[in-house]
Parts: sequence; C-alpha cells; structure tokens
Amino acid sequence: MSQSDFSRVAQAIRYLCASVPEQPSLREVAAQAGVSEFHFQRIFQKWAGISPKRFLQYLTLREAKGLLLASRSVLETSLELGLSSPSRLHDLFVSIERMTPGQFKERAEGLTLDWAVAETPFGPALMAALEGRLCALSFMADEDPAAALADLRRRWPGAGFRQDQAALQPFVAALESRLRGDPPGPLALALKGTPFQLRVWEALLRIPEGRVLAYGDLARQLGDPGASRAIGSAIGQNPVGYLIPCHRVIQATGALGDYHWGTDRKRAILALERARSEPAGVA
Repeated sequence: MSQSDFSRVAQAIRYLCASVPEQPSLREVAAQAGVSEFHFQRIFQKWAGISPKRFLQYLTLREAKGLLLASRSVLETSLELGLSSPSRLHDLFVSIERMTPGQFKERAEGLTLDWAVAETPFGPALMAALEGRLCALSFMADEDPAAALADLRRRWPGAGFRQDQAALQPFVAALESRLRGDPPGPLALALKGTPFQLRVWEALLRIPEGRVLAYGDLARQLGDPGASRAIGSAIGQNPVGYLIPCHRVIQATGALGDYHWGTDRKRAILALERARSEPAGVA
C-alpha cells in the first residue's frame, strides 16, 4: 500500500469516527478521502480486512461497557480452564528481552538506536530498534518526528540515534501485517522498564484482540487488586504502541480512559479490532 493510500485510509477513519451520528454513505467517505468509491472500498478492505460499511457499523454499535463484560467472560473462562500461563495466553509472536534500570545503564551507553517513520492508517509512527530488537513505537501527532524523537531520547539518554529506514523495514512490514489482521509472525522486543512495568506490559499481551479489560481486573489478574493506579501509570509508560496493546485497557465504567496517543486513535483501533474478531456479518 502506498503512502498516499495510508493517508487516505487514515483520513477516512478520522472522518468516520467523527461522523457516526450522520451515518455517512460510502460516496461521502470516499469523497473525504479524495478517491472514487471503488478505489476507496478496495484500499480500505485491503488494509483492514473489513469493508468501510462494516467498520461504521461497529463504530455505531460499539459499547465499551459491553466489550468489557465480554472480556471478563473470556478471562474468567480462560482462568477456569487453566489457560492463564504465558505459554497459552501470551501473544507468542513477541519475545521480550527485559532490562532492569541497572542493566540499561550499563548497556545503553554507547549503543546506537536506529529509527524510521512508518505510515499507518492511524497516522505516522516513529519506530526504533536496538541491536535488531524493536524498542519503540510511538504514534506521531503530525509529519514532524521531533516530539517523538525527543521522547525517545529521554527514554534512552545514553544512546546515539541514526535514521535508517532499511534497518527498520522488517519491523515496519511486521506492523503493517499486524494492522491488516494477518496472523502475526515472530517479532523481538527490547524493553527497558522496572520489574513492575515489565509485568504489566507482559500482561497486556494476554488480552485477546477485540477484547478489553478494566484496570481493576488487570490488577487482580496480576495478583495485586490495589494496584490499579500504579498499573495505569505503567500502561502510560508503554514504549511500544499497538504491538503491546495498552489500548485494550479501559475504565470499569466502560469509558475508554486516557491513551498516550489520543482517545480518538484508541477508539478507532478498538473498533477495527472488534470488527475483525467477530464473525463476518453484513459487508
């Protein structure tokens, strides 16, 4: 998919999320994307694996509270069946190389992080890799990577930085495949965080696509029911957006809650994941 197609799909997603009460037609959405109805239908289906009409249906019908209740049912069933171990519920396409702060201090000095900007239907994203392992994925507010790079430098103050599109291409391809809903392949991550943060990030990988979990339920899953606030803080520090799915945690009331890269983006990601996870309905 070309960069222009990514931009058009991203524009269409923003328009659909903002226009649910008006129930725009395919012609109106295609006009917003600046292409014909036929071309728009094709590029949207190619990326999302669902039609624009079905995506609008899920935006219309989506009830975060209903998703939460469904997720509790899935979680409870999984626990009863003994499927809570990482070998069964863990998203096996990711392997995590943990680094404690001390190890990070020793290893980050003098290392070089490669970075590049990837186009996605949720907007551009800055991605960075360390020694062949993805260490950052941050959605950008606009085409300028300065803010995302500044955040990356704060996370890795002892490292050097080198823009290298070729070095990041395998990770960009893996992200594009994952965004389309393709079966995930192996992907290595290098994560720097406290032991508690690493536990939270790993727990996020156990939440299935199309489901959500409340902060309190995630705390209970981790065996620390009183840690909801600390868990929220750890989720906010997630360095690898989307692939470590912090967007799948919401408030117990059903409200989406905060998202480091914007609530509108979180709503769109959840709607598309939910649509892909359900049996095909009206196209």
